[in-house]
Amino acid sequence: MASKDTVATAFLTVSREMTESIRRVIDKTSIKLVRAIKVENKNGKSEDRILVLATWRLYLMAPKIPTKVEQTFNFLEIRAMNTHPDNQVVIETDKSTYSLRLQSNDHLDQLISHINFALSRIFNNSIYTPSIFHADGDVTDGNRKFSPSSESSVETQRACGGFSETYAALCDYNGITCKEEVQDLAVIVAAMAYNSWFTKLYCKDLRISSEVVEQILHTVSKSSSLEELTLENVGLKADFPQKMATALSENPASVIHSINLAHNTLDNQGVTSLSQALCSSDDYSNSLLHLDLSKNPGILSGEDATNLYLFLAQPNCLVHLDLSGTDCTVDSLFGALLRGCCADLSYLNLSKNSFSHRKVRETLPSFRQFFSSAFSLTHISLASMKMPPDVLRALFLGLSSNPHITDLHLDISGCELRSAGAGIIQDLFPRVSCISTLDISDNGLDADLLCVIPAFSRHPSLKHLLLGKNFNIKGRVLDEVLQKLVHLVQEEECALQSLSLADSRLRSRGTVLVNALGSNACLKKVDLSGNGLDDTGARMLSKALQINTTLRSVTWDRNNTSATGFQDVARALEHNFTLQYMPIPLSDVTQAYRSSPERTEQALTKLYPSLCELAHVLSVDGPVRQRLDSLAGELAKAADKELQVIVDSMVSLCRELCPLSCAAAECLSPPLSSISERVSIPRSSIRTALMERAAQDINRALE
Repeated sequence: MASKDTVATAFLTVSREMTESIRRVIDKTSIKLVRAIKVENKNGKSEDRILVLATWRLYLMAPKIPTKVEQTFNFLEIRAMNTHPDNQVVIETDKSTYSLRLQSNDHLDQLISHINFALSRIFNNSIYTPSIFHADGDVTDGNRKFSPSSESSVETQRACGGFSETYAALCDYNGITCKEEVQDLAVIVAAMAYNSWFTKLYCKDLRISSEVVEQILHTVSKSSSLEELTLENVGLKADFPQKMATALSENPASVIHSINLAHNTLDNQGVTSLSQALCSSDDYSNSLLHLDLSKNPGILSGEDATNLYLFLAQPNCLVHLDLSGTDCTVDSLFGALLRGCCADLSYLNLSKNSFSHRKVRETLPSFRQFFSSAFSLTHISLASMKMPPDVLRALFLGLSSNPHITDLHLDISGCELRSAGAGIIQDLFPRVSCISTLDISDNGLDADLLCVIPAFSRHPSLKHLLLGKNFNIKGRVLDEVLQKLVHLVQEEECALQSLSLADSRLRSRGTVLVNALGSNACLKKVDLSGNGLDDTGARMLSKALQINTTLRSVTWDRNNTSATGFQDVARALEHNFTLQYMPIPLSDVTQAYRSSPERTEQALTKLYPSLCELAHVLSVDGPVRQRLDSLAGELAKAADKELQVIVDSMVSLCRELCPLSCAAAECLSPPLSSISERVSIPRSSIRTALMERAAQDINRALE
């Protein structure tokens, strides 16, 4: 065997010309190390090569000028790296094995250190950083100092947890040009697998490719920081839940607590597999907070829901559960909810499903007991499904005996309650003190509203009431119902803050209620859209708004309002300083514009500036205005200082993520470094905002 000195003299020297030739082939900014080495070929003979280490890649270059790349691989392709005596290292990759001998032990240390350091940055020092290094005999400290497991190997503060570096390495691995503007969605998701800075993956209403889906599954199987996964209406295939179940089972370090797979084309077999995965580990019972499988028809029909029910029946910490539109048999679900979900469940949406009318009596006790025992409910939706009277009775009886919950939103719209339901509301609703929002719209109540509306009278907690699409009545009966409503909102002890009569087609008879808004002192929000109230209704609304000081929001559209009606409302708002919100009535505006474009435009020009130009309340110069002017100046200085700090941090982040663009931006006028000095919020904007807010608050205090 030749001595080390003899071996050393056999190595080539990397000349300046060779270095220049290499830089013409490889991006010089990525070159980190250039060394002459020996490569052992298949016949066991050594050949001269030039080793080039780039940021994420190793190159073996021909030892001639002009040089060329003979072999190359990304560090992510390495499966093992073994060192041997005489400064030799054997690198095994996915496709081949390379036996390299370096000139000195220091050169070997530099090679190993650079590769380990690069991998630790790619994997963000996670537990998934591959352990590729093995040594025969003693190894110096040099190749250890950048070990993936070393806490000091990567600086603790890197932009977005080093995401841009992982992205760049994966682009190199996939043969994609890496640009400063992140573009490839599949690589973006892949980079998240080992990133500890990002905790949420959110995609909605965007069709994603199978390649992206595979990377999402890979991320689920590897990430120890992904907490929330939302894939809503993204075109997932039927078997995705099954694949996701496999990914979850492969990741003991998963911290996912929110899963949203709504509005896809999932199948019941896949959801069964996902439910089994959730059942198989106590970790999910103790961590899953949010589960949304809504708008996936058929996935919970029949026996296919059994495994999900088993998970829900385990004591768990679910806060949000949405199974709407899944063909779930609602009454069969409540036995599981009663056993496992009483403690923490806050949001429950089971709308657009069905009750099994044959077995409903058997399940009523658990149904009622759940609503009497739940500790944390704030939102319940059982909308858009035919609700048997016994179920409605059990619901109200359960809620009336529940001492734990308050401020509950209950949506039972579109449940075909009709006369039987009206009688139950009349008898039991006054006892239910926990409901603050009740939606009973579109239930065919019609003339039965005569007995329903008094049930809301002086209710201590009811603040928001939605009654629309229940007025399929005419003549004297409709007049009586509307008089009941007027009496309800004019009661001194009325707690109602909002009332919706949307799409009730009240027509001219509804003006009696519009007229009553003038003296109303409780309602802050009304929705009168879809009632065909015509210009007469607009005139009544105009009169009401001139004297009403309580209303903050009025929704008015689909009322056949012409330019004349809009002009009446606009004139009223010139004297109303408390209304804050009135969405543009697009349907009526379109219709009015066709018949009278100029008058409609004039009315709208007056109507909507009137809603936002409230500052004129303080237009008179005086001590209040002077004090607010002074305060506006102080706020402007404080805001500018805070804004400069934010801009400075953004510039620093840009320099780290996009050094080339930032260097070019320094040549602009003004240069990037001076941006923060020039950023400020106009004092006039702060003064205007302050005046508008003061106008509202002072006006409210004077009422």
